Amino acid sequence: MIRKLDHVVITTTQPEECLAFYEMLGFEARPFGNRYSLVAGDFKINVHLYNSDRSTHTLHIRPGNSDFCFEIDEPITAFQKRMQERLGAELPIVERLGARGVMQSIYLHDPDGNLVEVSSYDTPAPAGGR
Repeated sequence: MIRKLDHVVITTTQPEECLAFYEMLGFEARPFGNRYSLVAGDFKINVHLYNSDRSTHTLHIRPGNSDFCFEIDEPITAFQKRMQERLGAELPIVERLGARGVMQSIYLHDPDGNLVEVSSYDTPAPAGGR
């Protein structure tokens, strides 16, 4: 039986920008050889440099074709405020259905164009307080 997702692999054409983006989200960058790992909790992203490593088993390597979701351990409104201050852009919150039920999500794109969803199961307080 499958227990959990251990890691994903993305390909980048912009390693410095890629690492900075994921570090902004809370990942720790760790180099190994001509690759990088981005680690958060018990999960990691392996980052391959486009056209530099052909040892991968992927048939059609292209930057920007990934779409994944990270669950955070804080209210989505706290994450939204922090990212809007850093990015200077409006980041709307949308309701989605995740692996554990209804969650609140914000969508971003990394420097290579991958779709990055950041979600929280901690539902924000209704407008008007409480």
